[in-house]
Amino acid sequence: MDYEHLRFDRENPLTERHPRQYRGGYRPDDPKAYGTTLGRRFSQVRQRELTTDLDGFDNRKLLKLRLHSGDKSVPNFEAIPGVEIVSQEDEAVVLVFTTEEGLNQFESRLSTLARDGVVTRKELLYAIEDFDNWTAEDRRGVALRNEGLPNNDLFMLDVELWPQERQDKREELIAAFSRWLRDLGAEQLDIIIQPSLLMVRIRCNHEQVNQLLRYRDVRTVDLPPRLGVSIGLISTDVNQFPPINPPPDGVPSIAVLDSGLTPGHTLLGEAVGDVQGYLEPQRSPDDTAPDWHGTFVGGLALYGDIHTRIQQGEFVPQLRLFSGKVFEDDGHDQTEFVEKAVETAVLDIYEQYGCRVFNLSYGDLNKVYDGRHVRGLAYTLDRLTRELGVLFVVPTGNLSLQDLPENPIDTYPDYLFSDEVRLLDPATALNALTVGGLSTFEATRETQRYPNTIEDYVFARSGQPFPLTRCGPSVNNAIKPDVIEHAGNLALMRDGGRVRYSGLGIVSLNGGFATGVPFAEDIGTSYAAPQVAHKAAKLLAEVPNANPNLLRALLGAHARWPQPCVDLINPRDNSVGRDKLLRLIGYGQVDETALYRSLNDTVTLLAEEHIDNDRHHFFELPMPESFWSRGRREREITVALAYSPVVRTTRLDYRSSKLWFTLVAASSLEEVTRAFRRNREEGMGERSNNRWLPNDTRKTGTLQVSRWKFIQPLSNGNKIFVVVTRQDSPWSLERDAQEPYSLAITLADRENAEAELYVQARDALQSRVQTRARAIV
Repeated sequence: MDYEHLRFDRENPLTERHPRQYRGGYRPDDPKAYGTTLGRRFSQVRQRELTTDLDGFDNRKLLKLRLHSGDKSVPNFEAIPGVEIVSQEDEAVVLVFTTEEGLNQFESRLSTLARDGVVTRKELLYAIEDFDNWTAEDRRGVALRNEGLPNNDLFMLDVELWPQERQDKREELIAAFSRWLRDLGAEQLDIIIQPSLLMVRIRCNHEQVNQLLRYRDVRTVDLPPRLGVSIGLISTDVNQFPPINPPPDGVPSIAVLDSGLTPGHTLLGEAVGDVQGYLEPQRSPDDTAPDWHGTFVGGLALYGDIHTRIQQGEFVPQLRLFSGKVFEDDGHDQTEFVEKAVETAVLDIYEQYGCRVFNLSYGDLNKVYDGRHVRGLAYTLDRLTRELGVLFVVPTGNLSLQDLPENPIDTYPDYLFSDEVRLLDPATALNALTVGGLSTFEATRETQRYPNTIEDYVFARSGQPFPLTRCGPSVNNAIKPDVIEHAGNLALMRDGGRVRYSGLGIVSLNGGFATGVPFAEDIGTSYAAPQVAHKAAKLLAEVPNANPNLLRALLGAHARWPQPCVDLINPRDNSVGRDKLLRLIGYGQVDETALYRSLNDTVTLLAEEHIDNDRHHFFELPMPESFWSRGRREREITVALAYSPVVRTTRLDYRSSKLWFTLVAASSLEEVTRAFRRNREEGMGERSNNRWLPNDTRKTGTLQVSRWKFIQPLSNGNKIFVVVTRQDSPWSLERDAQEPYSLAITLADRENAEAELYVQARDALQSRVQTRARAIV
């Protein structure tokens, strides 16, 4: 039997967490000599800035502070009059705007330190290892550094400006930059103005780029997006299917933001709610080729595993599908920012139809994550998730076939960990669900045709990482991808060594179905993402009011590392192997067995709460006595926490709020709360026996999952508690606001053939509610 997942509440005690303060790190042995050296460097940089940088929208100067390594917290440099922190680019680099007063303050304090060895707020100066300028080389984006400028006389570039917290300052900066572009003779094509993202797409020449790279308000200059989407389409030989019945009223909906949809496909039919375009200028449907990529992705979002549907011989839509065209899949440059088209589409589809799950199978090959700040589209998705309460599902992106190493089979999977194979924007988005690739089949079409000969050499075995998947982590080492799904496989031909994948791909709907072929085959993480989005949308049928945090927590709690991946990387007793697996496959593949409904032997507990800064929440798990009975066998507890904090691209932390959970065993709630009271920095140590992932590994992301196995009952009749803690970053503007979060906790007793875990856990929760009610009376 299956059952509705159980809701449960936290316990009443709340405790404060001791706020962490910056106490300074580096201490020079000779403060006077340190002040003299630092003062000399400051004078050199100050003079150089006057002669190299072009002025911005006001008369402040941009100063790069290089910090001593080892301390990720940023000192409060804004305590110095006339100094404003602009951005933290990495652990060692902080950018500040300074007025003339601020420059003089720096110079005066350094002179005092050099003379007396003592100065007010000396820890601020001790934190600085060096002063420098934000140079033209610093302003070059990753793609521009790697590929250089186009050879054309005129070309497009994306210019990111320094974000401004105040709206009037944002508008003033943009207006000044637009005037400067006109005077320069460059053409402004599009613009994005968001609280932590200012971007301008321009058309310019080589000489104008040299000026751009010196303009004070420019953060980065980079090449515009280069899509890593469809690698190729191969039709599969399957029969036509009869028209489908429309889905019932009230089913959940899913939106595909892609290159468009061909709604006339027989297997889409009345399951499509609406198809809209969000690009300017709009093209007539008669002027466009079939929407191959969008239709392929849309089929997977609507049906999930189409290969299995074909084998079963029926297609029954359980979701309503919406389509928003936000990019062209025609290889031509797009003058409009995809960030703008995505935001317009999401707002429109959300407001008109209440859609809460959006798939965006998009990856910008010109924005390979370089370990610094999160780029434009990822930030946009993180912000919209928070503001609207919607879930975005995105792929990690694909490695290009031409970028494979010389001997890819011999070096698989090691080549997947190189810097060139890191995540593509928007896969770094912390509040979105990022999906990596898993290999599916092992026999190419030629191998199937000639089963007695060796025709091809496959890269990966079934269940191992997809040979073109990209790896994490994201900002601040957050685990990405979150989960994985089937994306296809690759093989080398026996003769000639050419790469091919016919017979190894994912099957979905063919946008060019008018040719008489309704299905097509392709490979890529673009097709892994909609399969996960399909599962997320189906969850809404069982948990109708689930917010994106709860959806992510549920998917994370039911994810598992595929055994072939574990055997390949071998993480046992090896933190290096474990970290490699996390970079490639995250928390693993989502198992649907008990995802939507609880079972007799697998129970899922759900909680949704709001927590204040520097506080703890306590949850006692309803553990029936039978869970610990009958001696040695494997029992399992999985905890998943998800939240969607406010984000800022100008801070290395990126998250304004930091939440994490701790699982502990204790005799009573009172014992736990005493340990987590104020001034106790660590609380109780987390249970580490048979723990999957430690806190330090999982807590940097906004989806955090770990699992505990219990072979024997707990000693001394101890109980299990989960403690949720919040501590905001010092720069957070949300410190006084409550932070919403969701928990999904699974209790599994699969080796007990007589398990009645669901009924017993439900009864324990009902008894707890009655006890609390009597206490109130």
